[in-house]
Amino acid sequence: MRRILITGGAGFIGSHFARSLPDAEITVLDKLTYAGDRANLEGVPHTFVHGDLCDAGLLKEVVPGHDLVVNFAAESHVDRSIEGAAVFVRTNVLGTQTLLDACLEAAVPKVVQVSTDEVYGSIDAGSWTEDAPLRPRSPYAASKAGGDLLALAYAVTHGLDVSITRCGNNYGPCQYPEKMIPLFVSRLLDGRKVPLYGDGRNVRDWIHVSDHCAAIRLVAEKGRPGEVYHVAGTAELTNLELTGRLLAECGAGWEMVEHVEDRKGHDRRYSLDDAKLRALGYRPRVGFASGLAETVRWYADHPGRRARHEE
Repeated sequence: MRRILITGGAGFIGSHFARSLPDAEITVLDKLTYAGDRANLEGVPHTFVHGDLCDAGLLKEVVPGHDLVVNFAAESHVDRSIEGAAVFVRTNVLGTQTLLDACLEAAVPKVVQVSTDEVYGSIDAGSWTEDAPLRPRSPYAASKAGGDLLALAYAVTHGLDVSITRCGNNYGPCQYPEKMIPLFVSRLLDGRKVPLYGDGRNVRDWIHVSDHCAAIRLVAEKGRPGEVYHVAGTAELTNLELTGRLLAECGAGWEMVEHVEDRKGHDRRYSLDDAKLRALGYRPRVGFASGLAETVRWYADHPGRRARHEE
């Protein structure tokens, strides 16, 4: 049985990844910040370690003996990074460096650094390939780019077997309600209006969290050291189009939408070319319509998990 360490495993994507590994011995390391919740791991056999990715002494104890380390631990909300960048740099850059050092010292056979399409900035047309230049436009994106560059440097300098995945916008059950889909669904189900940034024409590519986790598993198995792999979404939508779908799923009308001032430096469009990952055999399985309907049902069935950050 493989031993797998999942950092940030009590968060949205990390907990889904843990749930997708029925035949592994799982260790979860999580600081349990506002977005981490041990309830996300309910029913998943695992060893839980409460700790900070920047704690080198703790990592020296936890990392050895694992066959795979997957780093989900990150501060990830753009709005929060605009309000204060320091915690993003600490976790996403210094935390990644501390983890890479621990993996190197422990001779971990495989490491996967989970990243984001936002490191590339904004693209008006076409799609980024993995060799596109990094042009982050928010403190969050810049901190993730910093962590990625460290990972690539450790692959070259030290020969660490680390691969990077970069994905678009995730959605699905258990997501903390600050991102667009869980926030809008939470508010609409509670009869509250939703805030739509600017003209609503920013474009994002959406992927169900289970497809993202399948891609990470594939990269963990077949990804080459020092290589980046894109995980493209299955539905490219403007925020206006997505809002219309969410209104329909929740039985609400456009009167429930409030247009608010746009975010500073708001990227207009993201788009990834995932031909490299598909060459490894990856195919997404969850259609956007069915995945979105399932997600809305989950929030309807779990009122206690809605819009907690606004309380």
